[in-house]
Amino acid sequence: MQATRNVFRSLDPIDTMTICRREPFTLYPIRFHMNLSTIKQLAVKPLAVKPLAVKSIALKLLFIASMLALPVVGLVGCDNRKPTSTATTGQVTQADRVTEKPKIALVMKSLANEFFSTMAEGAKKHQAQNSDQYELVVNGIKDERDLARQAAIVDEMIAAKVQAIVIAPADSKALVPVLRRAKQAGVVVVNIDNKLDDEVLKAENLSVPFVGPNNLLGAKAVGDHLAKFLQAGDKVAVLEGIRTSFNGTQRRLGFEQAMKAAQIQIVDSQSANWETNQANTIAASMLNSHADLKAILAANDSMALGALAALKAANKSNDVQVVGFDNISAAQDAIRQGTMLATADQHGDQLAVFGIEYAMKLVQDPDTKLLDRETPVDLITAERLNK
Repeated sequence: MQATRNVFRSLDPIDTMTICRREPFTLYPIRFHMNLSTIKQLAVKPLAVKPLAVKSIALKLLFIASMLALPVVGLVGCDNRKPTSTATTGQVTQADRVTEKPKIALVMKSLANEFFSTMAEGAKKHQAQNSDQYELVVNGIKDERDLARQAAIVDEMIAAKVQAIVIAPADSKALVPVLRRAKQAGVVVVNIDNKLDDEVLKAENLSVPFVGPNNLLGAKAVGDHLAKFLQAGDKVAVLEGIRTSFNGTQRRLGFEQAMKAAQIQIVDSQSANWETNQANTIAASMLNSHADLKAILAANDSMALGALAALKAANKSNDVQVVGFDNISAAQDAIRQGTMLATADQHGDQLAVFGIEYAMKLVQDPDTKLLDRETPVDLITAERLNK
């Protein structure tokens, strides 16, 4: 502080600086009145000033301007260069906005589930092939039931000012309020995999396009295939997903429709929340309660793997059929080995890509009206895998 006071004491009440204009060898000094609160221009007129004086005065002005947080431009140096672009000042120009690549956030459910890790890899591959078109941020939760964490991720993406969020919601209802906040902040939102609840969207006065398969028809196709290996009156059980998830509900309904059409009894139906360990425990209990069970229909492959483990532990691998949904690699291996009958492929590696493409259209033209897009879902059996 003492050094600062000494510098200010050394400054005259009125000092002079010199800048150059286009005329060669002519100096046009600008005389300023200076104190700690203002710098006020008093006069401009031609005047001869020694170069050393110019340098000394310029240094003094630089010091004062820095202390007062005032912009200093062109105090020293004489040339004909134009002022620098606003880009160097940290301001975003309209040209910057036009050329800036949109940032798209992919928000998924559990990355521990191979289906969603496959989805993430498909999205990353697409972005690498279109790196000049957009940037990608990939997020996921550890536990399928961690709704608070998924909502927090959406809030984080809003704060990060992404242009679009493509989300596979862990719950069809609970995620709607945070997605409303995203849309209010000007973020494009596209729903994939698990459809948001129509009634909740309506109550929130929110419109979000859905990109994904018809889970009911996919599950029904799996159930219809299973029915070919059973007889009327046989008993089966269902391992459901999260009951507040639209895709879990639709898959259960698809299984039920197929079993009803084949006159097969569903004697037990419980939620294992998409998790392998829970499915293992619940399937073991089902086998104990229903010794004559002929099949277990799992709403995803992770739960189907849990059921397979329970059957192996009970020495019933050859007695009870298992079907699933998602077509993960472990399920494919089990189908080839004959321990699992069938699954459904909703093409996880492409599902996020479909959503990203939708998001890009909305980013480029926010007024575009996009309808829900139904994506493929296919029955996977040993015959198909061995082709």
